[in-house]
Amino acid sequence: MIEVLAIQITTAETIDVHAHAVLEETMGAAGQHGPELSFDDSPRFRVADYELNGVKYRGSPFMDPELRIKAMDKAGIDFQILSPNPLTYFHFIDSDQAQIFARTHNDALAGAVTQHPERLAAFATLPMQDLGFAVEELDRAINELGFLGAYIGTDFGMQLNDERLDPFYEKLIALDVPLFIHPAPAGIDGPSGDANLKQFDLDIIVGFAAQETIAVCTLIYGGVLQRHPELDICLSHGGGATGYAYGRMKMAAQKRPWASAELRADGTFDELLHRLWFDTHVHAGDSLELLKKNVNNERLVFGTNFAGWDQQDYNVRDEAKPYTKNAQLLLRAAGA
Repeated sequence: MIEVLAIQITTAETIDVHAHAVLEETMGAAGQHGPELSFDDSPRFRVADYELNGVKYRGSPFMDPELRIKAMDKAGIDFQILSPNPLTYFHFIDSDQAQIFARTHNDALAGAVTQHPERLAAFATLPMQDLGFAVEELDRAINELGFLGAYIGTDFGMQLNDERLDPFYEKLIALDVPLFIHPAPAGIDGPSGDANLKQFDLDIIVGFAAQETIAVCTLIYGGVLQRHPELDICLSHGGGATGYAYGRMKMAAQKRPWASAELRADGTFDELLHRLWFDTHVHAGDSLELLKKNVNNERLVFGTNFAGWDQQDYNVRDEAKPYTKNAQLLLRAAGA
């Protein structure tokens, strides 16, 4: 299966690495936390005490592989790697229930992508509150289900530079797969975030950007990339405000008292930043150009948040093509 996937990815002209899926088989798999789909006056999606209203999942490309393929054709996308819906990471619920949900989700996602193996592949969801099981499920997803990597949130009760995560990072390296990091809205099944983010979808519009920027800083300042030089991590939405805040982030690495001597050295911050991968889903040409100016252009990959409210509403083939080679390298496609 891995060999077949590699061939499909290698021959694709356009690859979308930012495409979430919602799976019928996972409804109620997290017990009282849901997830739950219902329809009153409009669609409603419940996760724990969080409700998302007005987003159509059933009867849309999110849940129907046939509709997804038709929409991909219209959008000019040859290949997608499907990832978990960030609303259903369940990083803060009881460990036993999180394990059940992760296995249910990954099995269901494997079934979905095998309907169109020439067009679709998958990233695994993992219960990060139980690192031992997360490592086991990662191994199962890669070696048994044929997944191409793992997908986690930015917040699961420990910092990304916590040394307890080192065995997890080492497992990713041993399996030779990338890690994708994408935020979830604060307070879904865990601690509440800033109350100011609870209106106007600010938890998604700017809250995600803040979490992504913090993740970039944590990975660099916290020594994760130095401890694991072969680790490949890709962050969503261009790493939040990374392109804009680059100068301030770099200056802090050189001047703040917590910075190590190695981090302070000329060129170290840029070297580490250039090891990270980012998707290009930033919504504005000026924003993308600023990102490209400050990160490694050979580590940019194309993303759409496919079928989401902020998906590009036009054919993206020409826009996506320049990033295909990068995606093939990140996904370990043969011949890339």
